[in-house]
Amino acid sequence: MDCSALNLYELNSQKSGVLRLTLTDFRNYPHLRINAHLGPIIITGENGTGKTNILEAISFLTPGRGLRAAKLSDIRRITPALVPDEYMPTALGMVNWAVSATVQKGDDTIEIGTAVEKSLRESEDDTRSFDKRIVKINGQKTSSQAELGRHISAIWITPQMDRLFRGGSQPRRSFLDRLVYAFDLEHAKRTANFEHLYRQWYQLLKAGKSNEDWLLSLEENMAALGVAIAAARREQIAKLNTFIEHEPDDVFPNVILELEGIIEKKLDKLPAIDVEDFYRDLLKKQRRNILYNDSIDGVNRTDFKVFYRKKRMPAELCSTGEQKSLLISIILAQTKCQTLDKGFAPILLLDEVVAHLDEIKREALLEKINQLGLQAWITSTDPYLFSSLKDTAQFFEVKNNQLKEKSI
Repeated sequence: MDCSALNLYELNSQKSGVLRLTLTDFRNYPHLRINAHLGPIIITGENGTGKTNILEAISFLTPGRGLRAAKLSDIRRITPALVPDEYMPTALGMVNWAVSATVQKGDDTIEIGTAVEKSLRESEDDTRSFDKRIVKINGQKTSSQAELGRHISAIWITPQMDRLFRGGSQPRRSFLDRLVYAFDLEHAKRTANFEHLYRQWYQLLKAGKSNEDWLLSLEENMAALGVAIAAARREQIAKLNTFIEHEPDDVFPNVILELEGIIEKKLDKLPAIDVEDFYRDLLKKQRRNILYNDSIDGVNRTDFKVFYRKKRMPAELCSTGEQKSLLISIILAQTKCQTLDKGFAPILLLDEVVAHLDEIKREALLEKINQLGLQAWITSTDPYLFSSLKDTAQFFEVKNNQLKEKSI
């Protein structure tokens, strides 16, 4: 057993994951409470019963917009729930949906709550209400979602990601940024701030308002944030490539990861401060592109490229089954790398993950989840695909907006 494998084995004893999950008015659930153990959790049921909604709720315990990237207002259950006081999680005020959890990280137990509440935004002309996500950790309200990353992280695979390598670059970029969050807690905040500044810059130019000082200030801030974002992405890619090279998987195909972006390539040759100057000047030159709806170069156009190492083939040219295997390979490498680096493993959220996997790869994935001691929430319509986990996994069935534990 090599050093890395030994370290992983030792860290397996430091379990991490969700011990208790409570949903209130979340999607189809008026109220749901799940007491979970720190191992594989198999959730089965017919299509449309709400299996994915449970995984989505867990994803909201981490920074970001969840595994569906849904609008906050779209998540609330349409029919209001009347939930007894004793079932309420940490008090979060007047909310329209809530998720709370007891989370274990090694020897520590943390209470996390997140919810959406109505807030008001005043302007010169009127006052408008908007949905605002709030977060509490151990009963204390926090102003930054990044704090969640100190206690819990999650990685997911959903059926929509079957097209990850063949569609546009935005989903791949978002996937990569989620991998970065686990190692760089400020990355989520930087990407959100960059998007906010970009929207201001875009709207200002579209409106034809030529406030030069304002534009220059936005471009200065965008350049600084953009270079920091590109640097964090480069560091994560290098970390994963090095890990995969030294710790190749024995079943799933090994990959080579690359970034295709003008700012990332500049960082290969120039110091960060010089790249900031370059980026600021680039944004200024591209102001006219906004007016003519032309593309804009920068970190919001960077592409995350994946290659099947053995075949020397880009992922988008591989078969559907190979693409799913490549994705799982990245997830496993990230999981092992994070466990060694941070001392605790991410939660795996695997929605219909066995689709397009043959029996050998399916059983290999389940065995690796067991060996790594991971908490993995796995959905499927068929519980018997997971018979090899019958002695180690929890099995639940979803029916009529309720979850019942069962055996197979």
